[in-house]
Amino acid sequence: MTQHLNIVDHPLVQHKLTIMREKSTSTAVFRQLLREISQLLAYEITRELPMTSKPIETPVEEMDAPVLAGKKLALISILRAGNGLLDGVLELIPSARVGFVGLYRDEKTLQPVQYYYKVPMSLEDRVVIAVDPMLATGNSSAAAVQLLKDSGATDIRFLCLLAAPEGVARMKEAHPDVPIVTAALDKRLNDQGYIVPGLGDAGDRMFGTK
Repeated sequence: MTQHLNIVDHPLVQHKLTIMREKSTSTAVFRQLLREISQLLAYEITRELPMTSKPIETPVEEMDAPVLAGKKLALISILRAGNGLLDGVLELIPSARVGFVGLYRDEKTLQPVQYYYKVPMSLEDRVVIAVDPMLATGNSSAAAVQLLKDSGATDIRFLCLLAAPEGVARMKEAHPDVPIVTAALDKRLNDQGYIVPGLGDAGDRMFGTK
């Protein structure tokens, strides 16, 4: 991927996102739509995976057929909201290895605080896809990506549902080598660090905790 920011403007992505934005959408519907939209976004973020070929035999003849090259992908969920995207991507790439980065945002400083970190081995040999629905201030995302780099990852991609200009700028400053795939670039952040117009707190809406 050559662009730092890739906005997926597919009609199905945009339609599903609109329903998710509506405050009247139920938790169950929100969760289902997040799973569906994550698969469509995953399709885009995996477009340029390395390929090789292997000999196979079809019912008609033998051929050299394309297959994914290298070690299994690593999907890294930035907790807790990242798990909503993770479920959908795993349906598309069931053989992927999975890791978790636990970060919460200090409500006073808006800075990330780490509380959990468990990732697959050999990240340096894998395409690593970090998932988090909201790229808001970008502080947590940048911190998570730095942890992955510290663990050896060199080919990292970031998948999110919504992004704010401030978060995109923060990620580009900290990690210009990490492409971002998202469904929408919204207007701005409000005083509480929420994306506007956004869709509220993705974790609360996904898990029904508000």
